[in-house]
Amino acid sequence: MTVLTPSVEELPATSALDVPPRGGSARRRSPSRGLPPARYLLVDGGDAFVLADEVTHIGRGVRADVRLDDHTVSARHAIVVARATGLRILDDRSTNGTIVNGRRVDEAELCDGDVVVLGRVVLTYRDLRPA
Repeated sequence: MTVLTPSVEELPATSALDVPPRGGSARRRSPSRGLPPARYLLVDGGDAFVLADEVTHIGRGVRADVRLDDHTVSARHAIVVARATGLRILDDRSTNGTIVNGRRVDEAELCDGDVVVLGRVVLTYRDLRPA
């Protein structure tokens, strides 16, 4: 089955897109098993990126801390910022937008298990630090 998503220009700022739901079949296997305690972005397909304690830049460019080699990801796509209340993801004026749990956002608080879509790259945020 082919799913067509509208272009970015056709989407309002809070439009829902088709992404794997929390707790859905995309998360049955646990790619985070065996990783040391930290905060991660897990790429659908296996790669795990540790998030910095302060600021992590995500994009396709050479200066990105988390480098995603996909033409639908902007060179400077998103920024993850650690705050006292938790992690926030901020869209860095990307072309294709930042999607969190099916909603296009300018910024959003990240919670363990959140699904983040940058271009066509699907990531899952995991907080594996002890409670």
